[in-house]
Amino acid sequence: MTSDTTQTQTQTQTQAQTQRQAQGRGQGQGQSAASRAEADPERVRDLIAGARVVLWGFDGPICRLFARQAAERVAAGLVGWLELRGLHGLPAESEREGPDPQTVLRAVDRRSPGSDLVAELEKRLTQEELRAAASAMPTAYADPLIRTWTAVGARLAVTTNRSPRAVRSYLAARGLLACFEPRVYGRTQDLALLKPDPHCVNRALDETGAAPSAALSIGGTPADFEAARAAGVPFLGYAPHERKATLLRRAGAPVVLGSLEPVLRLLREQPASYHRPGVR
Repeated sequence: MTSDTTQTQTQTQTQAQTQRQAQGRGQGQGQSAASRAEADPERVRDLIAGARVVLWGFDGPICRLFARQAAERVAAGLVGWLELRGLHGLPAESEREGPDPQTVLRAVDRRSPGSDLVAELEKRLTQEELRAAASAMPTAYADPLIRTWTAVGARLAVTTNRSPRAVRSYLAARGLLACFEPRVYGRTQDLALLKPDPHCVNRALDETGAAPSAALSIGGTPADFEAARAAGVPFLGYAPHERKATLLRRAGAPVVLGSLEPVLRLLREQPASYHRPGVR
C-alpha cells in the first residue's frame, strides 16, 4: 500500500469520525432538554393528575409563530413605520428582549400608553401575526396532547400575549379550535395587562370556575411563569432549546421540559377516571 493511499484512508477515517461526533453532539443537544422529563417523571405526573383546567401559552407550547428571521423582519418593519413618523430609537437598547416585535409595541406603550399611535401599531402587529399564523410550525406532540386532554375531560384555554385573532386562525386551521373555544385570552387594548401580569390567567380561571390549584399553565417564557405564579397556578415549562430552558430556570420555574412527548405519554397512562368533577 502506498503512502498516498494510506494518507487518503486516514483522512477519510478522520472525517467519518468527526461527522459521527458532530451527529452525536447534535442528537445530544436535541435530546438533552427532552431527557430532563425522564429525570423526575413523578413531578410531571403530579402536575398532570392535578390539572382540571390546562392553560396553554400559544407561541412555543402550541406552535412556533415566527421564525427568528421573520420576527426580526416584522420588528424592523414596525421600527421603520415609527421612524417615518419621527419616532427614532425605539425600542431603546435597554428595552430589547430579542427579536420579538412585541418589544417594539411595549416600548411605544411605555411612552404613550393608550395613544392612537399604540392602537395603530397594535393593529399592524396583529396583521403580521395573522399572516404568520397561516404558516406557523406546529410544536411536536402539541396537537395529540391537546386532543387527548380534551378527550379525558380537561378544560383547555389559551393565555397569551399574541393576538386572539391569530390564535383562533391557527387553531381553526389545525382543527383544534373546538378544544378551546371560547376560552382564548390574548392581547387586549390595555397592554399593561400583558404577561407577566396575570390578567389573562385570571380570566381563564374565572371563566372555567377552576381554583388555581386545579389548573396547570404550560408556557415557554419567564413572563408565562411569572403570570402563573402570580395567579397561584402550577406551571410546566416548555423549552426546546437550552437557552430558553436556562431563562425559565433562572426565573424559578421548577419543572422545565424540552418536549411534550413525556406529557402525552404520562397522560395516556392515567386512569380514565382521574378527572374529578367540580369544574363547570
